[in-house]
Amino acid sequence: MSNKEEIKNTDETINEVLKDPTKKRKAEDEIEIDLNQPVPLSKKQKRLLRRGKITLEELNAKYNLDSKSVEEYKKELSEKKDEEGNSSPRKEEESGDEEKEKTSTKAKREKKFGVWVGNLAFDTVKEDITRFIVAKTKENDEESQISEKDILRINMPLAKNDGKKMRNKGFAYVDFKTEKQMEAAIALSESALNGRNLLIKNANSYEGRPDKNDLVAASKNPPSRILFVGNLSFDTTEDLLRKHFQHCGEIVRIRMATFEDSGKCKGFAFVDFKDETGATNALKDKSCRKIASRPIRMEFGEDRSKRQVKRRPAQDDRQPRKPSFDIKTTTNTSTDSTPPPIRERRPNSYSQRQPSYKDSNNRLKSSVALASAQRGSAAIVPSQGKKITF
Repeated sequence: MSNKEEIKNTDETINEVLKDPTKKRKAEDEIEIDLNQPVPLSKKQKRLLRRGKITLEELNAKYNLDSKSVEEYKKELSEKKDEEGNSSPRKEEESGDEEKEKTSTKAKREKKFGVWVGNLAFDTVKEDITRFIVAKTKENDEESQISEKDILRINMPLAKNDGKKMRNKGFAYVDFKTEKQMEAAIALSESALNGRNLLIKNANSYEGRPDKNDLVAASKNPPSRILFVGNLSFDTTEDLLRKHFQHCGEIVRIRMATFEDSGKCKGFAFVDFKDETGATNALKDKSCRKIASRPIRMEFGEDRSKRQVKRRPAQDDRQPRKPSFDIKTTTNTSTDSTPPPIRERRPNSYSQRQPSYKDSNNRLKSSVALASAQRGSAAIVPSQGKKITF
């Protein structure tokens, strides 16, 4: 066979193997690839070119790019630019419409006059609130009179009860059309609904709510010279706490809870100032609320020196106890000095009875007979059989 015929046979076998992917390929069936040929642009390379992270010259120097794929990429870019240029006025119009819609929605939100309703019974429903407001404002003027159409929205958040009956959280938000309707609803505050007096306020006013940043008012304990510091890291030391709070006032001592084995901080401590101003200054100062970029928890500690312990009176100061019975009624009013006669105790017939050990047939009871019976020995009983040997 000549070389040409051998090459044809190998090409035919390779084509047959490629047609059937289930067959395993042999080492002889491997395909030869020429690495010197140009490479087309990949998706990743196109993405990098669009973002400007690499240029065509750099890619061509590395991978020997195919000129056809480069021209196709340039055509795609030019077509996209033309589409963007044509669609730009449309986009401007659409963006203008979106801005108008946003402004209109903002205006609508601003026009809404909302009310916050608190102290609701947990069984109250939205329909109860609408009926309550409509019935209470029937006798008002036309402007302040509220109907069901005038109530734009009722937002009543519900609580999760693990599959039980859903209940409200005790408050709701109600929106009206006009300001006078809102004022008429606020005037209904302290009126009863489902057995509870409602608290109705303007939804935009935050009067009466506690300030989260005011730690002095948020403290559970009354003002004292002791400051409780929590959420400390385990690496905190007394020197660090002293340096952190020394500008607030004169520190008498620092009591820090530590572990017995390592001696490190347990996460909380008490800072004793000379007076109450030091602790209040620490609570008001915002720079004291973090130690080593870690937020800490602060509040007034309990001052045990101000405790009023009730002391018991001395034995001399104690008053004699009054008897539980009346002395006058129990005293003997008769003038005779003779003592009262002593009563003789009668013999108890039950104590003279003797237990009977016989039954109705005048026989000994089984329990009595067995009590005096001879017990079997607990020793090993000797065998009485015969041993046979074969």
